[in-house]
Amino acid sequence: MSRQPENAAVVVAMYHFVDLDDFAALKPPLLDVCVANGLKGTILLAREGLNGTVSGSRTGIDALLAFLKADPRFETLRHKESYAEAAPFRRMKVRLKREIVTMGVPDTDPGALCGERVDAKRWNDLIQDPDVLTIDTRNAFECAIGTFENAISPNTTSFREFPNFVDTELDPKKHRKIAMFCTGGIRCEKATNYLMKQGFEEVYHLDGGILKYLETVDKDESLWRGECFVFDDRVAVDENLAPGDHTLCYGCRMPLSEADRASPHYQGGVSCPHCHGTHSAAKLAGLQERQRQMDLAKARKDGDNCKDGGD
Repeated sequence: MSRQPENAAVVVAMYHFVDLDDFAALKPPLLDVCVANGLKGTILLAREGLNGTVSGSRTGIDALLAFLKADPRFETLRHKESYAEAAPFRRMKVRLKREIVTMGVPDTDPGALCGERVDAKRWNDLIQDPDVLTIDTRNAFECAIGTFENAISPNTTSFREFPNFVDTELDPKKHRKIAMFCTGGIRCEKATNYLMKQGFEEVYHLDGGILKYLETVDKDESLWRGECFVFDDRVAVDENLAPGDHTLCYGCRMPLSEADRASPHYQGGVSCPHCHGTHSAAKLAGLQERQRQMDLAKARKDGDNCKDGGD
């Protein structure tokens, strides 16, 4: 694990499939622990388990993990860590959901049936096997900014579309070995459950996801190419798990590369090449006003900093 930079916020991604009959009752004490320790982010609770990403101080993160693991149901909870110069979330939320990651298929239980987990150190050998079909289970825009060599994208816009991709594009008789991966591992656990129910026998998934791979595998040996999209203000992280070069379009929520931002159709905080010309006049005006307010707030902050640091 990389060493925490001085004064950096710790960012923890975690999930755990476990039967939580009392998931609604868990919300208040969990939120209290997070708020009391100055944490920010989002945690989802459902009958099938917990999924979340939060950030804060080392002490605050450790307090949250200790609280969770004091419950026997979370004793084996695993997490991935990265760091950010500033907290990548603006507030703390604990939300109750039907699923902790939405695939929309009833009776999906990765705890009862799941593909074989492959750790980051074994992953390279697996996906270089010519008999293995490697599938990126994330959405198309995530795949576009970074993925593994030779991986295919299902070109989905949401995880709900993944079962249809399996039903129409994959065949248990043709695709004998399948390896799948996602950001942290949670989508793959559900995806492998679905494939095995459809008759696919040899199904693997990257344990801990892309984040654990980047944390574990030496850069010189890495088969990862590009950046990894993350669902917070960092937008993406690079191979060192540091904030990457992508920013977010507030008009359409697409990650933007340097080339995207150089486009004449890019207007910071308003539109980009992906959504230029698609907004209604009312939405465009709202986005422009939002950006104006943000620019004013930044100008005031910069002015205050100059006064504080002046002669």
